[in-house]
Amino acid sequence: MRKVICCFAFVALSFTPAAASICSQHYQSSGVPLVTGVTYKTWMEFPSVAPAAAFDRVSRAVLAEGFVDVNVEKQLGTLTAQQETTGSGRPQTLRVVVRKSGKGSRVDAVFIVPQGQIAPSMSDNLCRVVNAVAE
Repeated sequence: MRKVICCFAFVALSFTPAAASICSQHYQSSGVPLVTGVTYKTWMEFPSVAPAAAFDRVSRAVLAEGFVDVNVEKQLGTLTAQQETTGSGRPQTLRVVVRKSGKGSRVDAVFIVPQGQIAPSMSDNLCRVVNAVAE
């Protein structure tokens, strides 16, 4: 039994860095910080996670990140949320789409920052939300 638990723990721990590296490989950004609006995006596929379960996990992750004005359309697999952290009154928007891909799910996440704002560490932040599906 101890060997099974140790083996499971090793697999779980080794999966997390691998998942993070896949997410970061799909990460893209467009725009010039402070000069234009900036769009950050990434995606990942989860072959063994059903879309309904993936959507529930992503929804919880977004709420845990402190987003407000969360709009969930579970039937469509879409989630839109906002945050305002700069004091400008102009919100930054997160959009997540979960859809069926083979026997599992694909999760796309887009974070939009208006002109004049910055959002540091977006690769890590988006991947944390997307990777919540694997947990």
